[in-house]
Amino acid sequence: MRRLIFTIPLLALLAATAFAQAPKPAARKELVEFEMMTWPEVKAALAAGKTTALFYTGGTEQRGPQNVNGGHNLMARDTVRAIAVRLGNAIALPVLPYTPNNASAQLPGTIGLTNELLGAILERISEQAIVTGFKNVVLMGDHGGGQPNVYRDTAAKLDAKYAPQGIHVVYCDDVYTKRQADFDAYLKSENLPTGGHASIPDTSEMLYLGGDKGWVRKELIKTAVGDPVAGRGGRGRGEPADPNAPPPPPRVNNGITGDARPSTAELGKREFEMTIDYAVKQIQALLGGAKPQG
Repeated sequence: MRRLIFTIPLLALLAATAFAQAPKPAARKELVEFEMMTWPEVKAALAAGKTTALFYTGGTEQRGPQNVNGGHNLMARDTVRAIAVRLGNAIALPVLPYTPNNASAQLPGTIGLTNELLGAILERISEQAIVTGFKNVVLMGDHGGGQPNVYRDTAAKLDAKYAPQGIHVVYCDDVYTKRQADFDAYLKSENLPTGGHASIPDTSEMLYLGGDKGWVRKELIKTAVGDPVAGRGGRGRGEPADPNAPPPPPRVNNGITGDARPSTAELGKREFEMTIDYAVKQIQALLGGAKPQG
């Protein structure tokens, strides 16, 4: 009986201590993600002036041995949220996880759409956003091979249709193309190699945004070197090969174009912040918005 008498107060004390030390719930982030809002919250946000819908496409594809296949989508969610917060008058629609690409049994990490399917999806979602009450729709994408003219063409088509109603659909390409070119220039200025798929830019941004979330197999970065970059222009897209260059070495064919070994979270932070800055400035120029908030 004596043991029971001493045990009960001890258990009560431990329970009280644990309750007192329980962490407080984290403060809720600013509501700018459509899928994390209730319909009354969306309605209230629209009434308060958040009438710009950001439709960002990601993509599901292999990203080398070191990065997870959903990297485009993971980065896109953080990117579009940050853009919405900076703009102050926008809501981020759910990220589209598929863009133009082709699956491969040799590198089984890719699931893709066709340009025709993407165009139909961009048009449908844009018009659904307009019915919901948005006055502006901004199309953006995170996937290089998934940035065909269908974005620009769809935006132009819908803008011509809805502009007489004071509603606009635009394509923000600086978020990818300008940022990519300027970040490559920065890498060169630091004597770091530029590259293509799954190289320093991709791997660094994933380290910065999700290095502690399992987005990158960090132990594989030290061997993350792949096929040589084609041509003379960093990522080798659309530029002719140097006729005086020696023949390229045999392909590694591991999903990496270039050398990802120098990747760091610090480089990823610079790239991410550049992306947000370029996107906000272009969107404001396209829509005549106010200065960024935050």
